[in-house]
Amino acid sequence: MILLAYIIIAFTLIQMLVSFLNMITAASLPKVKTSYTAFVSVLVPVRNEEKNIRNILNDLLDQDYKNIEILIFDDQSDDRTVEIIKEYMEKDTRIQLLHSDFLPVGWLGKNHACHSLSKKAKGDYLLFIDADVRLSGNPIGKAVAFSKKYNLSLISVFPKQIILTAGEKITVPNMNYILVSLLPLIFVRKLRFPSMAAANGQFMLFRANEYNSIEPHQLMRNNKVEDILIARYYKKKRLRIACLLGNTEIVCRMYSNFKDATEGFSKNVIEFFGNSFISALIFWLVTTLGFIPVFLYLPLKFQILYIIFYVMTRVFVSVASRQNIFYNLIFVIPLQVSLGIFIYKAFINKFFRKYQWKGRSIT
Repeated sequence: MILLAYIIIAFTLIQMLVSFLNMITAASLPKVKTSYTAFVSVLVPVRNEEKNIRNILNDLLDQDYKNIEILIFDDQSDDRTVEIIKEYMEKDTRIQLLHSDFLPVGWLGKNHACHSLSKKAKGDYLLFIDADVRLSGNPIGKAVAFSKKYNLSLISVFPKQIILTAGEKITVPNMNYILVSLLPLIFVRKLRFPSMAAANGQFMLFRANEYNSIEPHQLMRNNKVEDILIARYYKKKRLRIACLLGNTEIVCRMYSNFKDATEGFSKNVIEFFGNSFISALIFWLVTTLGFIPVFLYLPLKFQILYIIFYVMTRVFVSVASRQNIFYNLIFVIPLQVSLGIFIYKAFINKFFRKYQWKGRSIT
């Protein structure tokens, strides 16, 4: 048990160092010259997004970067989504609407929508963006400039999360806690290993020529975590990618309550650990109960070091993610409980091979 306690301290130290590296390397879209005028196809898959569609369309039309087309694929919405889109189409000819009458066998809805959108896109770059994302400033221009500067085939940004309710405060920060404390994001761009890859389907900018050659959404057509798998596939193909954190220019409120967050995160939490339930479970046990062997078997100075490492990891993750440090510290216990629920529910879903998302059953 003494050896286990030292291993736990070492792991917590590594978490602290990784999160510190992510914090100081400013892993977000930097201020770069945006004099490029490449044509960008903004591709928005939607299904029952009447609450969000006005916001994202207003944000896109207000962008400083004007050389864009906006293609929207409606996946059989039964609310006012299409009606609202048509209002905007009358105001701006850059907006086009595509429809889906049925979902082909072997496809998930979003993957089919993204693939269909890519077939109609004419841009030099393809930006896939979710309807619940909010944009301000010039993130499209910055993403294009960043791609050109580093010769990237794919850039993905994890939007800064808008966290309002108590249910969100004890669930949503878990995503960035895992990502920022385990993966040095600068290595995603600098190292070629497929294991050093991550992506978020909420904001993915592809270079069109490579995307059209590979057709990654078709390759991952029946996978619910297509974003991460596409990033790994690109690395296997020796293509350069980058994964960044959003600042105030790219934000999103993914979920508004505990139930929705649990349903959403349990869909993909295991993929953060290489699709290994065992790895996810070990991570949860170490980060939740690791203090027990440390406090039972090690001297006081190591107990203090463990506390420092653990707290500073939370602080560094919060700063890098632009989240509230105070809330992430005082809610650390319910955050760990909710993470355990995500992992448990993910295991149950995987065992029965059934998920529910956007009113559809995914098997």
